[in-house]
Amino acid sequence: MLQGAKDKMSGPLASGTCSDPEEASDLKSPLSSRFREPLTHARFQDLFGGAEQEPELPAEPCQPWLCRLRRRRASACSGPGAWRVLLARLPPLRWLPQYRWRAWLLGDAVAGVTVGVVHVPQGMAFALLTSVPPVFGLYTSFFPVLIYSLLGTGRHLSTGTFAVLSLMTGSVVERVVPEPLAGNLSGIEREQLEARRVGAAAAVAFGSGALMLGMFVLQLGVLSTFLSEPVVKALTSGAALHVLVSQLPSLLGLSLPRQIGCFSLFKTLAAVLSALSQSSPAELTISALTLALLVPVKELNVRFRDRLPTPIPGEVVMVLLATVLCFTSSLDTRYNVQVVGQLPGGFPHPLLPTLDELPRILADSLPISLVTFAVSTSLASIYADKYSYTIEPNQELLAHGVSNLISSLFSCFPNSATLATTSLLVDAGGNTQLAGLFSCAVVLAVLLWLGPFFYYLPKAVLACINISSMRQMFFQMQELPQLWHISRVDFAVWIVTWVAVVTLNVDLGLAVGVVVSMMTVVCRTQRVQCLALGLAEGTELYRPIRESHKLLQVPGLCILSYPAPLYFATRGQFHRILEWHLGLGERTKVRILVEEERGPSGFGRPVSSEDGTYDLIVFLSLQPGSVSDKGAEPVRVAILDFSGITFVDAAGAREVVQLTRRCQEDGIYLLFAQCHALVLETLTRARLLDSVTPEQLFVSVQDAAAHALERLVRGKSIKSGSQEVLGEGTEQMRIRGRGIQRRN
Repeated sequence: MLQGAKDKMSGPLASGTCSDPEEASDLKSPLSSRFREPLTHARFQDLFGGAEQEPELPAEPCQPWLCRLRRRRASACSGPGAWRVLLARLPPLRWLPQYRWRAWLLGDAVAGVTVGVVHVPQGMAFALLTSVPPVFGLYTSFFPVLIYSLLGTGRHLSTGTFAVLSLMTGSVVERVVPEPLAGNLSGIEREQLEARRVGAAAAVAFGSGALMLGMFVLQLGVLSTFLSEPVVKALTSGAALHVLVSQLPSLLGLSLPRQIGCFSLFKTLAAVLSALSQSSPAELTISALTLALLVPVKELNVRFRDRLPTPIPGEVVMVLLATVLCFTSSLDTRYNVQVVGQLPGGFPHPLLPTLDELPRILADSLPISLVTFAVSTSLASIYADKYSYTIEPNQELLAHGVSNLISSLFSCFPNSATLATTSLLVDAGGNTQLAGLFSCAVVLAVLLWLGPFFYYLPKAVLACINISSMRQMFFQMQELPQLWHISRVDFAVWIVTWVAVVTLNVDLGLAVGVVVSMMTVVCRTQRVQCLALGLAEGTELYRPIRESHKLLQVPGLCILSYPAPLYFATRGQFHRILEWHLGLGERTKVRILVEEERGPSGFGRPVSSEDGTYDLIVFLSLQPGSVSDKGAEPVRVAILDFSGITFVDAAGAREVVQLTRRCQEDGIYLLFAQCHALVLETLTRARLLDSVTPEQLFVSVQDAAAHALERLVRGKSIKSGSQEVLGEGTEQMRIRGRGIQRRN
């Protein structure tokens, strides 16, 4: 008698064509169409096939990973394989044949020369942050740029000296090679101290490059995702404040030892304030005039970026003016103004850094390598998205690893992509990595021929260049109101990271930021709510009940969705939530309230329709609530929507198996819907199929619900003696087709 209703309660439309006009018009309404039978996961694979499996290779006596390694090497040694490796590891082989010489060459040349001109003063300035002589900043502006142009995938990325890395490296150098307490070093002692510091900085670059190469071998480019955008921006903004405070002694002409460790920023401020009376009026005047020129020029470059053919090189103009002024006025001898001094011409001989200090600095090289990779990859991704090309994170690891490793042989300190020069390169019209070669040509000219002209350059000017280059990092704080509006959790991560960087130091602040950022992810998975789903009337859509009070529920049927990964940290919450929703351990007999005229199944009364089929009349409460509310129908059939569970670990899989056994003990028929392939594979390995049958695994919630309604209609889970008529506060509902309809 209920066969017509059973045939229609199936879910999605069946595929096919319609030859009859009336049948075609019926297909416009989802409730008046022909429906297929509910599809289980096994039935779906039988009809449409499972995942493609790779052909099995003949068994070999060696271990599996050794076999894979041997096959890769054999493939790479072949002609096509070797060419593919070269294309992957040398990006110029891919973009150089497609280079538009007429359209791009002029832009790359202008942008490269512009960036190279800026590299000269900034390289010398950032060398002071690293506690090494200025000429080593020029080396770091040449070798890494040249190597990245050959290995990097970021077409618009400008590499070289970076203030944050220079500050972090300088802290390591000052700790490993501290300034003697006695002071008043002789010329030879000063040279020996500087040589040791150069070796320590090069060892840091060697260690960070080796770490990045190790990450490349292990294909750990995905690690860049662990440094979230709030963490990186808070880190650079807090480091900019460190740079500002660390340059105050140079601005004021004070010879103060550099403070390192926790609270170094406040220690430096205290030392500057206590020695303020000893500041040099000449260097203070030079600093004030330099900032008065650089800051407005920076602002003009930003505001009139679209109108200017090329940014105004304020740093170069200031360097030339200050050098000429100091030379003509003899400021170094008359007023004791500190100048750069002699810049040795040419290049240093390749020399392996002293590895005696490597064990001491290896722990410091790790955060430096992470910051290098995170900043460079994020910058490259921004411009790759803007200009519609892709970057390869693992290739970026190789490029920056080789860049730091090889440049350390030439006494360079750690380097990465830089915010200011990358923006400058794009604004000047750069298109490809070829711009880096033009930049290297400018630095090369300074190293070979123009070095003596910078002898009288005041160090106070370099300190002002350091401070003015932090403009973009300081203005990142303007994004905080928008971040508060978008996500208060990310806002909290930003503030905590910034405070940790400022109060502690850059290394510890980075560690605190990463830990807090990861903890927020864990806490978010802990706060996920299990959603009870209801049917949207007239459709197949099952939505969370809390989203609408008009969604419908069937007595005895509970549909739950858990939108979070199920692993060791969430298994307890998963257990408590499912136990509460399903009433496990607290099963009570609650009567089903239906019309007095019960049908043969005890679930309702069959009513004949116009087409000769049968509908089923039941009565549901107007206010659907939790399935475990007191006075509600005990759950007989439960559907778990696993579409939101992206992965399951061993602990989570065992929890699901235990749940199925408890449901069997309490008489609940449990169905699973829309399990991801990897999730289902993990559950199968945990012996889930020992507790459930393949007929309880469905491809969608709609299929599982259709099967559950059919089971309830048959009366397998509901006893007819537990029903009675509900008076006021109910609505008459019709189970028909694919869902439940309200009947007038």
